[in-house]
Amino acid sequence: MIHTSALTKHFTSRKSTVEAVRGIDLHVEAGEMVAILGPNGAGKSTTLRMLTTLLPPTSGTAQVVGFDVRTQPREVRARIGYVGQGTGSGYNQRGRDELISQGRAYGLDTDTARRRAAELISSLDLGSVADRRTSSLSGGQKRRLDVALGLVHTPRLLFLDEPSTGLDPQNRANLHEHIRKLRAEHDTTIVFTTHYLDEADQLAERVVVIDHGRIIADASPEQLKAEYAGDRITLAFDREDDAAAALPRLLGLAAGARGEHTGDRVVLRIDGGSRIAPKLLRDLDDAGLSVASVEIVRPTLDDVFLNLTGRSLRDAAAAEQPLTQENPA
Repeated sequence: MIHTSALTKHFTSRKSTVEAVRGIDLHVEAGEMVAILGPNGAGKSTTLRMLTTLLPPTSGTAQVVGFDVRTQPREVRARIGYVGQGTGSGYNQRGRDELISQGRAYGLDTDTARRRAAELISSLDLGSVADRRTSSLSGGQKRRLDVALGLVHTPRLLFLDEPSTGLDPQNRANLHEHIRKLRAEHDTTIVFTTHYLDEADQLAERVVVIDHGRIIADASPEQLKAEYAGDRITLAFDREDDAAAALPRLLGLAAGARGEHTGDRVVLRIDGGSRIAPKLLRDLDDAGLSVASVEIVRPTLDDVFLNLTGRSLRDAAAAEQPLTQENPA
């Protein structure tokens, strides 16, 4: 469904060149659900805009649903859905009318477009506002309408750029359920960006991490957490001396573990923490090192990003600004 080779995008800003995307090689098979993670300015949205023909690549190649994004943009657009970060509906149009018009533009007959609009209005909890002008809708309501517009023609490949932004937990859950249903019933390929790490963990079978315009990791959530983070085991001791003595013993027993000692606590990072913890506790007890408490925490995707880049994804997403204004001509 997607194949890129050395895909790049450069912008000129105040006579300097900003390398927003620096050689992306990405391959997505039909039916996959892929999440793209990274802070603002990492190149996520720019990559999606190139794949959806909204921005021309500076160099490299990209085929989407079997067509070249540079030379066959009409064929690409006819077969994909795209929900960007901005509002996609008309200012003075009614939501239901927008959905029907979108369906007709994609070749649905009027009855089918009306039926599909009604399905999406119900699924995304838009029933009370569907016949109001979109200018009167709240930010969350507009966002749900944007998602509905991207789904109305049941595309083979769906791009979602920060789809849950502005949604409350209930509507996020409704959106997730619709995405799962769309994939299960139609084998839709879905590529989405998000700053909600639980969203990527719950929905995606594959996570691509982008930083500074490059892919720095690409695997399943569980593989990434095992390889780049590992379980966190925190052991509290009655005495600081016991904690200091315990650390080298623990590192010797747990192959591949990383650890540190602070005061009366030892923190280990290792894959399979629940499995190895009993062995570690038995050894410490045999050595006369008394453990007051133990806590095992499964890693998160934010732990993965922190270990890959030295930054928290949440902190980076909040603090960084986009590299440039990426408005297509």
